[in-house]
Amino acid sequence: MLTEEKHREDEIRSPSRLTQPCAGLEIEVGLLTGGQDRHYALGLAMALISKGICLDFIGGDEVDSPGLHDTPKVNFLNLRRSGPRHASLANKASRILLYYSRLIRYAAVARPKIFHVLWNNKFEFFDRTLLMLYYRLLGKKVALTAHNVNAGTRDSSDTPLNRLTLRIQYRLADHIFVHTEKMKNELLEEFGIRKAAVTVIPYGINDAIPNTDLTPNEARQRLGIRGDERTILFFGNIAPYKGLDYLIAAFQRIVTRGDYRLIIAGRPKRGCEKYWGKLRQTIRRGVSRERLILKSDFIPDEEIELYFKAADVLTLPYTHIYQSGVLFLGYGFGLPVIATDVALLREDIIEGKTGFVCKPRDPVDLAKTIERYFSSDLYRSLNGRRREIREYVTERHSWDAVGQMTRNVYAGLLGN
Repeated sequence: MLTEEKHREDEIRSPSRLTQPCAGLEIEVGLLTGGQDRHYALGLAMALISKGICLDFIGGDEVDSPGLHDTPKVNFLNLRRSGPRHASLANKASRILLYYSRLIRYAAVARPKIFHVLWNNKFEFFDRTLLMLYYRLLGKKVALTAHNVNAGTRDSSDTPLNRLTLRIQYRLADHIFVHTEKMKNELLEEFGIRKAAVTVIPYGINDAIPNTDLTPNEARQRLGIRGDERTILFFGNIAPYKGLDYLIAAFQRIVTRGDYRLIIAGRPKRGCEKYWGKLRQTIRRGVSRERLILKSDFIPDEEIELYFKAADVLTLPYTHIYQSGVLFLGYGFGLPVIATDVALLREDIIEGKTGFVCKPRDPVDLAKTIERYFSSDLYRSLNGRRREIREYVTERHSWDAVGQMTRNVYAGLLGN
């Protein structure tokens, strides 16, 4: 263990070494993942490499992947090892501080002139201000992907300090990527960012999840779902803005009117335990166990297809969202979606072709929309429509387009 740690420290102290030397005209980038969102980080990394970008991929155990070790032009630096989930506070603090010290040393000796921040690290306020300023003082051009322009408004936890530090980070960034025009407008209007400094890029389809030859019928059999049961899926982290409480209320309205099953697959987001506790009480009182499949835990990659292939429709009953990776994950499995009309979800749904849209915070309208879906031609011809849905999302949200647009911004930052 000590030898491994020493090797990592020596690697960070020396100039960053790409697995295959870059040609003189190729662009080198430090991709700062924050050690999270593995699927997006890997998708973007592979897209950038296909466009001739050389990467220092900065992360930890949670984003590690075989492809990062055997792909030319990628130098994976694992700066953060995962510890026991129930480790002591002192142990967790020690690991976080060690990670920051490694990150700071890396930045000081890194060869890439561009740093692309995908996510901040543990201490958001520090990352948005002092760490960003440090990168700029080192002479780095900083690109930033704002997956959420202001998550505080979404989580009902916004404060003046939160908005101030966001404003500082956005002003220190040389360029910002967002996923929708609405997010771009929020940056311009709420944070005073220049229009030319913001680029809207598609949210790349999640193609890192295994998709085997498992059939929908086989998936349903594994979960004990009959062929005639109309199966609804809720997938992902559980938090108030995800609107699962509205879905539960809607399900209670329709469950006596047909053979419906509900799958809830995902664990409560940190800090949402009280919300989840109340929701579980509601579920126990109003939903029979025979109608519910509950997997309130982390879902490993190799199990995800089981839930998406067993379901007849994916539900996104969100009350607030900027963009949803779960939507495109579902589309990748050819699964139609029922989503609330928030953010720009409506723009990614073709009514009657890829899904349906309903009112947010309205379990009555959600229940009616679920019943409308199961009475539609889309549901009746689902087996044939799955391929069409996959083709639709591949065309609109390909990583190839994301990679090219991102590379163009890098070239502009370098004056190429």
